[in-house]
Amino acid sequence: MANILKTEKKVAVISMLAEGASIRAVERITGVNQNTIMSLNRRVGDACKKIMDEKMRDLNCRNLEIDEIWGFIGAKRKNAERAGVYGDVWTFIALDADSKLIPSFIVGKRDAYHAKAFMDDLASRLALRVQISSDALAAYPDAFERSFGAGADYGQIVKTYSVTPLGSAAAPAAVRYSPAEVVKVERTVISGMPDMARITTSHIEKQNHTLRMHCRRLTRLTNAFSKKFENFHAAVALNFAYYNFCKTHGAIRMTPAQAAGVESSAWTVAELLERCGE
Repeated sequence: MANILKTEKKVAVISMLAEGASIRAVERITGVNQNTIMSLNRRVGDACKKIMDEKMRDLNCRNLEIDEIWGFIGAKRKNAERAGVYGDVWTFIALDADSKLIPSFIVGKRDAYHAKAFMDDLASRLALRVQISSDALAAYPDAFERSFGAGADYGQIVKTYSVTPLGSAAAPAAVRYSPAEVVKVERTVISGMPDMARITTSHIEKQNHTLRMHCRRLTRLTNAFSKKFENFHAAVALNFAYYNFCKTHGAIRMTPAQAAGVESSAWTVAELLERCGE
């Protein structure tokens, strides 16, 4: 199966998937069967995870933001048990605010186990003392203490949003689908001596928006969700590898991997596929 498609077709398929096209849309435009597309996505995504594991080592990051983004596999939580599927899934993401690099991510449940696994993985990739900012997820402080101890500075930010008096269900569409207004921001030192001015999650929240726009399985209010955990994980891994190594970031005018000193030049999608064994 790996050698059936020509390289040009593979490049077209992976480029479209990484830019947010659905599998059906890719099938219609390229003429490649959806099963072949899903198989290619799975192989390339799994290989992208290995590439990130190898490349993201001894990083010189100084200011990291972490957050989680929600999705679902098979069905949402209220129907997951009845349907016998995975249900709600959370992707833990770390972002270097300076280079825009994503050095680490983990897919799983929003619980203490996965928070600790995420922090362990993140700590293993860093060469310098860092400042970490996050929201107030209860599992983070213990996970940070276990993985970093006194070797990093950590602060949390809590944003309080306005609530419409009509309630989310009764509010008009213009209100329901618009971001709520931030009315209060509180910053708290959890460990070490973080720079209070740099305790923020604004950059990672923007990255979450970028991820939803570029990874179809995370696009809001669509039926383009994953049916299997492995397919979801592969799709997310492909997106992050494409983001780190191939996509020029508008704010820094180069790829995040270049800005972080991981790579000297941007990769083309063809080069990414070659490194994935395709």
